[in-house]
Amino acid sequence: MRIDRFLSNLPQFSRQHVRLLLIEKRIRVDGQVICDPHHEIRTFSRIELDDGVLQDGKPARYFMLHKPQGCVSATRDPEHPTVLDLLDEPDKHELHIAGRLDFNTSGLMLITNDGQWSRRLTQPQTKLPKVYYVETEHIIGPEYIDQFRQGIYFAYENLTTLPAELELLGPCSARLSIVEGRYHQVKRMFGYFDNKVIRLHRESIGPLALDSLLAPGAWRPLSDQEIQLF
Repeated sequence: MRIDRFLSNLPQFSRQHVRLLLIEKRIRVDGQVICDPHHEIRTFSRIELDDGVLQDGKPARYFMLHKPQGCVSATRDPEHPTVLDLLDEPDKHELHIAGRLDFNTSGLMLITNDGQWSRRLTQPQTKLPKVYYVETEHIIGPEYIDQFRQGIYFAYENLTTLPAELELLGPCSARLSIVEGRYHQVKRMFGYFDNKVIRLHRESIGPLALDSLLAPGAWRPLSDQEIQLF
């Protein structure tokens, strides 16, 4: 957002007042005096007027977590441990999950306090591929491949899933890539063939893969390079 728009959105400033503040060099962004009304600010920029703070500029935080089975993708739950319970981080109430996983699904989970970043990951328009390792109760036949590419009709939502890519790994195991995140989508897709999913593990989201060194329940901050992937 431009600095002049940010200031104009505050109830105490008119547009004319904003122009004067900038001309008089009374606005600082991340410690730098700003006169240009077109200067772009971020959600986590520190914005000051004279000696007062208009936006505190808390640092953005990004984490990769290896979610174990039996853990809830929520910030709080009265009965079960949540993914945030696994993080040893201050101010965990400020964090949220970018893309949930079912209770018994394991794998890559991203946690952040940056709402714009997480929206880019999760909004349907981005069509980021999410890759899962799947084990099933019965044999996965080659007919699954063609059907998943055509899409599976979900009567409850009255929609057909977008094309998905399936790679057979063994009689009852496969790797599935989908670009949606509908309710229990993977289980329901295999359910089309009356084949129950008995293990589901998310390996990657877009270009970011789960760190192979992270044990279930372990986590680490994302690198700057990883953050810029989205």
